[in-house]
Amino acid sequence: VFFGRLDAKNCKRINLGGCQAAVYLQRLLQLKYPGHLAAITLSRMEEILHEHSYIARDYAEELQKWRCPEYYESNVHKMQLPFSNKLLGSTVASEEKQEKRQQQLRRLQELNARRREEKLQLDQERLDRLLYVQELLEDGQMDQFHKALVELNMDSAEELQSYINKLSASVEQTKQKILQSEVSIEVDVVDSKPETPELDPLGSEQSLEDVESIEFEPLFAEEQPEVEKPVAAVQPVFNLAEYHQLFLGTERIRAPEIIFQPSLIGEDQAGVAETMQYVLERYSKEQQAVLVQNVFLTGGNTMYPGLKARIQKELLEMRPFQSSFQVHLASSPVLDAWYGARDWAVEHMQREEGWITRKDYEEKGGEFLKEHCASNVYVPIRLPKQAPRAAEAPGRASGPGNPSEQ
Repeated sequence: VFFGRLDAKNCKRINLGGCQAAVYLQRLLQLKYPGHLAAITLSRMEEILHEHSYIARDYAEELQKWRCPEYYESNVHKMQLPFSNKLLGSTVASEEKQEKRQQQLRRLQELNARRREEKLQLDQERLDRLLYVQELLEDGQMDQFHKALVELNMDSAEELQSYINKLSASVEQTKQKILQSEVSIEVDVVDSKPETPELDPLGSEQSLEDVESIEFEPLFAEEQPEVEKPVAAVQPVFNLAEYHQLFLGTERIRAPEIIFQPSLIGEDQAGVAETMQYVLERYSKEQQAVLVQNVFLTGGNTMYPGLKARIQKELLEMRPFQSSFQVHLASSPVLDAWYGARDWAVEHMQREEGWITRKDYEEKGGEFLKEHCASNVYVPIRLPKQAPRAAEAPGRASGPGNPSEQ
């Protein structure tokens, strides 16, 4: 700004701000804490950016400081994420574990009772069939009796009588056990799904005791759970609150550093310091000396702690030896523009040159505001034409053997 007017021709803009810094901080923390992707929201990152970030006076030197464990412990900021106080499976109280075991035991008892009833019904049907075949022998129907023996895969009447005796004993034992009110069952594997053993067609080789004494195994032997070991007296407790904490270390300076180094997020732009130097070089040395006497910082990005010191350091490096400059920070950076417009409107409330009527606006249009006395003078910016690439390298060989042209 020269003599109260904006020099629009030499103004430069950087398309970076708080939005890009918040997105960059979100990416950094999501990579650092992949288990908390849902909790690392953009709004929460903006809050962290406003309350915990700062501008490093020397970025490379500051990163070296963070490598020291003592410096890290004294400067790291911890942020607690919301979490549920509900205990996980590893921290379930002993009473809840006991209740689960009781429920599993009751389910297993019901399963065994149901299997006993099914086995009793199956054995009874087999016994009725064998008794029917025996009645054929007693009635003298030998042809039908021998045909039934072949279907039963038996050789003689003695073998038939042996199967009848075994099934009769098995049916009686099953009935006695069903009548018992309490059954003691030892549960070795709680979560495994028991497999019902496949009995032979006649059920002669296995008695009910043999079936009930089978130790059931899981479907896959390699996934068989180990026998639960007794809990030691001292057992480490998993702290859910510490698990849901974010440790803000170098992220505090990396996110706002994109203002000076946009290449951190892949942007092909110049930083604030480089842009300041580029603008100053467009003026003469006398004009530069006047401009640097009033470097005014305003806007939301100037609220980072340490920004004024960083700008002073950058100006000290780019200005000549023993030259002076002044850097001023706005008292209210966020509302500065609004306050300025308010003060101007109050000052020109009764003056016609500060306002236009609705009739003038509808007649002359929005382009008239560029020529109005209250606006900045519109200055078209002409970009210099780029020189041809051939002129940049006149000494380059031009021949069929040139590898660049091939």
